Amino acid sequence: MESTLFFINKNNIMMFKVLFLAHTPDAEPEKHRCVVETSKYKLFVVLVRNQNQALEVCRNLVKEEGVHSILLCPGFTDKDVAEISEAVGRNVGVSAARGDGPSNRIALEVMKRAGWFSEKRK
Repeated sequence: MESTLFFINKNNIMMFKVLFLAHTPDAEPEKHRCVVETSKYKLFVVLVRNQNQALEVCRNLVKEEGVHSILLCPGFTDKDVAEISEAVGRNVGVSAARGDGPSNRIALEVMKRAGWFSEKRK
């Protein structure tokens, strides 16, 4: 699956399209999503529960919307990143956001208190 190298919006202006994907144990990708758009940038944000949902969302948005770049939350493993990269093709950039040690510990503690790890992922 390959994305076009650029997308022209309705006003014939080139747009850069990015997908930000984050894990959350109670995600419903069809419901938990939004789009932020300017005349030159379109950001899709989608929450997923697991890797299967992530792969489906990535494939669909690359095919249907022409996404150029995918940014993954730190919860995605290197294996997950590789699977997504393979699924969307060589013309789509795939990156994972990673913080430093102290930042990761802060986020992990908040997520624990919020009950993220008490539910099993489906």
